[in-house]
Amino acid sequence: MLFLDVDGPLIPFGAPQPHLGAHSGHEAGPQAGSNPLLARIDPRHGPRLSALPCDLVWATTWMADANEVIAPLLGLPELPVLDWPDSEEEGPLHWKTRGLVEWAAGRPFVWVDDEITDADRFWVSAHHHGQALLHRVDPQRGLTRTDFAVVADWLAQL
Repeated sequence: MLFLDVDGPLIPFGAPQPHLGAHSGHEAGPQAGSNPLLARIDPRHGPRLSALPCDLVWATTWMADANEVIAPLLGLPELPVLDWPDSEEEGPLHWKTRGLVEWAAGRPFVWVDDEITDADRFWVSAHHHGQALLHRVDPQRGLTRTDFAVVADWLAQL
């Protein structure tokens, strides 16, 4: 499975030009009054994500809004959404890490996020009994062809 974050990987913080509508084959766009950063989503990511040989799961603070807002812009179907427990945990471990490992339940997974650190990698390797790729995306650029190639290559080796 692939746990997918939205802010950073799909909505890059440094994208100078909007992608919406370009090469998408549909004219869906942000609604009036919606988040202006939605125009930074590259609709070509939808087919790239769909082509990966894994189940996609939203792992984002967008929660169910990812299915209502982000999925249609990418041409994705409704995806499972990881539900985040309330956590007061402080320290170097990302607040998503424990929940991802629990959801994976020993199954192989990829986590695509812009906030992954070595502390997360170490914790997952110590607490997850399956294979895992924690792939950090540059939040200024968002997902790139190189990121997709790394993920696809890792999945092909399973």
